[in-house]
Amino acid sequence: MSTQKSSDSSSPQAALLIGALGVVYGDIGTSPLYTIKVALSGSGTPDVEHILGMLSILFWMLILVVSLKYVTCILRADNRGEGGTLALMELAMRGRPGPVRWRLAILGLMGAALFYGDSMITPAISVLSAVEGIGVVSHGLDSWVVPIAVVVLLALFMVQSRGTGTVGRLFGPVMLVWFLVLGALGGWRVLEQPQVLQAINPIWALRFIGDAPWETFLALGALVLALTGAEALYADMGHFGGPVIRRAWFSLVLPALVLCYFGQGALLLSDPSAIRNPFFLLAPDWGLIPLVGLATVATVIASQSVISGAFSVTRQAVQLGYWPRMVIQHTSAREEGQIYLPRVNWLLLLAVLALTLVFQSSDSLAHAYGFAVTGTMLMTSLLAFAVLPRASRGVRRVAWLALITLFLLIDILLFTSNTLKLHEGGWLPLVVGIALLTLMVTWKQGRQRIHDTLAGDHQPLVNFMESLEAYPPTRVPGTAVFMSMIVGTVPPALLHNLKHNKVLHEQALFLTIEVADEPYVPFNERVRVERVSRSSWQAVARWGFKQEPNVPQVVEQIAQEVAELNLEPMQTSYFLSRQTVIVVRRLPWHQSWRRHLFAFMARNASRTTRFYKIPPNRVVEMGMQMEL
Repeated sequence: MSTQKSSDSSSPQAALLIGALGVVYGDIGTSPLYTIKVALSGSGTPDVEHILGMLSILFWMLILVVSLKYVTCILRADNRGEGGTLALMELAMRGRPGPVRWRLAILGLMGAALFYGDSMITPAISVLSAVEGIGVVSHGLDSWVVPIAVVVLLALFMVQSRGTGTVGRLFGPVMLVWFLVLGALGGWRVLEQPQVLQAINPIWALRFIGDAPWETFLALGALVLALTGAEALYADMGHFGGPVIRRAWFSLVLPALVLCYFGQGALLLSDPSAIRNPFFLLAPDWGLIPLVGLATVATVIASQSVISGAFSVTRQAVQLGYWPRMVIQHTSAREEGQIYLPRVNWLLLLAVLALTLVFQSSDSLAHAYGFAVTGTMLMTSLLAFAVLPRASRGVRRVAWLALITLFLLIDILLFTSNTLKLHEGGWLPLVVGIALLTLMVTWKQGRQRIHDTLAGDHQPLVNFMESLEAYPPTRVPGTAVFMSMIVGTVPPALLHNLKHNKVLHEQALFLTIEVADEPYVPFNERVRVERVSRSSWQAVARWGFKQEPNVPQVVEQIAQEVAELNLEPMQTSYFLSRQTVIVVRRLPWHQSWRRHLFAFMARNASRTTRFYKIPPNRVVEMGMQMEL
């Protein structure tokens, strides 16, 4: 009986572990394809000291940055079980005063903006590095690398609208095979050259740094490629939980990666000419073509993970008010996290294809990749500095401060190393990051300005509705739901309706949508309703930043709580204010360009009815113009 229970409980755990391999570790799991090649090929034929020194630095980076920083420490900074840059930003901002909140918001938005650069580069560099394996089979196939990579990437982005549910079930088992192959190939080469295991000793790293400090500093820009995907450990915490992610890392992923990197080092010790592609040359001749095929599938999985991550980050940015409303399609009836954003998908596709056609090799893209990765890691450490020590006292607080200071020093070192390669491709994620940060800040500040303007012009809702009860206009049957941006004030849609139609429904519900600073708000805490007057009510509905507002759903919930309020679908009409932003022309260009940018973003935002899932045939939109 006890054996049966143990078997039943271990089965879900095993499924979670295998699932985490496909979703969480796809990116970092494909790093061995290019890291050693990029790190060691820049200095000619590597010698023993060079190989062992680089391997030692790489090994201890995996231990300090991934194992200690992310897996052990950062996973503790969860926002109600959720991770990621924006979740950490909201956690850091909670309870902070205005100026501090804005500085922390900028750090979080910079991290999110650089993540988009990562999302552009990962599919291109991963698929290119895998397909480049055909050049090892035969140099006559080198000219086919870019066309094949383009076809694979097109197919990957074309299937996004179908969802990842079906394919996702294959991700974990495929990545399990991938990590086992990495460990087996690396272990075989290590057995042939066991002296490579000396690199575990940090003395080799310290000696290499002491002998060639500048060369080491430059090499960090390439060695950091071994850490790509570390952010995914934190961002995907909500899907699997910290314990599962830790168990998968220490039990399989870390040993497989270390064996693979050391195996490539062992191969180079016996044959330095293998530097042309040390990963694929790990395999025996008969296994080369199957390895190219497996690597291509693994890189597609890694690309899929980062594309899904871009969808998730965009949804969070929309919910938190840092991005205009966008069309969000659910690709699964059961899994809320499986979403598809058409605009994001096609813009990413264009960016990835452009990178593939312009750079044409994984080596050329490596410098751009390192800048995006280290920039995001640095933002995470800065935000963690504002979160982790805050919840501790005494010795524990001092320990957290010391640890995060160490992480910050490492991240600054890695980041500055990559800034030296801005002219070699690092400019790309920097330009993308600055552009997206500008867009997000412009949208947030523009919406805040509109909010402040409306708040200053509006009158209190209670007084206004009581005056209407005393001197009522013509009443018509049914219930009017007025979408209100500011709680307790008269929405413009009501004023326009009274001015132009000169009627008021028998009952009125004023509904305000708010986004909480936590990922999920339970259903029983979703809505709060207060009576305003004899025939009107004020409701405030809250959703988490990883949830999507559904107005008809919350109206149905309100109808169950307030029996007196008639919210039958055929008796209910929705009134919305549609604001058209007008930019004052008399302002000089340097003062008005961001206003024009905000107006452009507002014109291209998804319609309110679609975003809030309100049936269009029951909506009355009242237009109004606002000057900026």
